[in-house]
Amino acid sequence: MLRPWQISLGAQIDAGRNTPMYMQIIHALIRDIETGRLTSGTFLPSSRELASALGVNRKTVVLAYEDLIAQGWLSTEGTRGTVVSRSLPKSLGPFDATGLARSDPATRGVPLDDEPQYRFSAPPERPLALPGGVGIKLDEGAPDGRLFPADQLARAYRSAVQRASRANRLQYRDPRGTERLREQIADMLRSQRGLNFTADNICITRGSQNGLFLALQVLIHPGDAVIVEELTYEPALAAIRALGGKVIPVGIDADGIDIAEMEAACRRHSVRAVFLTPHHQFPTTIAMRPERRLQVLDIARQFGVAIIEDDYDHEFHFQSQPLLPMAGYAPSQVLYLGSMSKLLLPALRIGYLAAPRPVIEAIAHRVSLTDGMGNTITEETCADLIESGEVRRHARKAWRIYAERRSAFAELLESELAGHAQFTMPDGGLAFWVRFEGDLEAIEERALAAGLRFASHRSFMSRSSAEKGLRLGFASLDPTEAGLAIAALARATKA
Repeated sequence: MLRPWQISLGAQIDAGRNTPMYMQIIHALIRDIETGRLTSGTFLPSSRELASALGVNRKTVVLAYEDLIAQGWLSTEGTRGTVVSRSLPKSLGPFDATGLARSDPATRGVPLDDEPQYRFSAPPERPLALPGGVGIKLDEGAPDGRLFPADQLARAYRSAVQRASRANRLQYRDPRGTERLREQIADMLRSQRGLNFTADNICITRGSQNGLFLALQVLIHPGDAVIVEELTYEPALAAIRALGGKVIPVGIDADGIDIAEMEAACRRHSVRAVFLTPHHQFPTTIAMRPERRLQVLDIARQFGVAIIEDDYDHEFHFQSQPLLPMAGYAPSQVLYLGSMSKLLLPALRIGYLAAPRPVIEAIAHRVSLTDGMGNTITEETCADLIESGEVRRHARKAWRIYAERRSAFAELLESELAGHAQFTMPDGGLAFWVRFEGDLEAIEERALAAGLRFASHRSFMSRSSAEKGLRLGFASLDPTEAGLAIAALARATKA
């Protein structure tokens, strides 16, 4: 008959795992002590006996015992042997007086660690990020990270580390970000976007999504309402809800957010902010017209509402000069979000938030609570790339390539999906908004089965009555990849 400890350890140890055998024995014994199977003062088998029972080298068991003795879980009592430390509390846990489990997940092969015994906020059923794996990814408008030369980036990192080290800038520092990068971004916003900000109005963030979450943290309390468009950016909805905010969807038309519905929402709810992507509306790509922007600002001033303006891909406008951001003529009403990730490459994780100085100070405090400070080395690298002119040169190169891919993508959509889908050529941005004739749910299922990876149409909808469509990014795909992706989507659409 097997002894209880043989049943327990045998069920928890597997030579096929990557974890070393002695560590598996350590974890198994600690687990049995914590759950009460092995109680204080219980003698363990000799190292030779346990090694024989488990089919491992005796030295493996000796190493495990020595480690547990050093940690205080076990102790030795001379010639009597090794014992569970008598200083540990006595508890039978989920076991009966014989040491056999009343209900032991280990004997069923289910690790106890997979069943947390405390409350936590579970993630949503549908993850925000597109799943990894094989197949062609149709993203929502990401740049092509392959276009920025890796050797140039490596040189910039090396130079940034050396420069920062010589200047003693590798210590803990300002949670707003390195002063050098904040000054350069403020200069870029003044010269290229008409925003009269200084370095004191800038906080560097880990991408625009991080900036959005920080902005919401200082703007809303649980129960406060945030207005969003009925088609919008799903991570913004998730951030609002994570902070206890109430999402208030409002309709959109060809000129932007529905003004009458926005005003009515402000009268009915305790609205603290409105989240907008006015330059290239996400996901539809339409630009909010100047008269609509002024109407939005009038309502915001009337009700004391902050406008979060996410200008995530300002540089990529192909038909005409881009409209100036709303923050340019209403800096005291607008928190302005921008990103270097779209301009350079997503993995760089550099965004920024521009706002009145008191707001930036409040956001810097939130950075201190969650991060202490940003990534000095990456920020110095980005500053070097801006200062050397590499960012401007890359932007010009990327703009030409993306303009060509935009035209080619439109031709693919027209030729492959004619009669089955409609779209309007976007004036700017890195994606198309495509509306389908058939059952979009069924089309998505077939496309996913064919190996395409993309965001579901439901991810863009803040209410069920919103228009259905897919946002298809073109910038990250070379011509061959784009052709394969649209051909697969066409097959799924026509099936």
